[in-house]
Amino acid sequence: MNNSITIIGHVGQDPKETNFPSGKKVANFSVAVKEYGTSQEQQPLWFEVQAWNGLADRVLSNITKGREVGIQGRLEFVQYKIKNSNSTKVKPTIILSGYHLCGRKPSSTEKSEK
Repeated sequence: MNNSITIIGHVGQDPKETNFPSGKKVANFSVAVKEYGTSQEQQPLWFEVQAWNGLADRVLSNITKGREVGIQGRLEFVQYKIKNSNSTKVKPTIILSGYHLCGRKPSSTEKSEK
């Protein structure tokens, strides 16, 4: 596959499910990846992730806020129309092809701290 991306990070929020009249389903969530550098105040890189249909079902049942995950997919640039404006915004999004759960499942107190 020519267009592929792999990241490891922590899930920012529980995945959100969207169902379409056609029967398709998508689960959207974000993943924060630590960037290593000399600064103590290093900001994480945030990646939007989309999982479709059967993969969306597995994501919704296994991935939760705060969980460390390894994400594999392809990078796509999704265009959004900005409300109350004629302009559009382009957002890089990972279209999920597979994932691995890393580390241990966060406890409920760890979830609220992130």
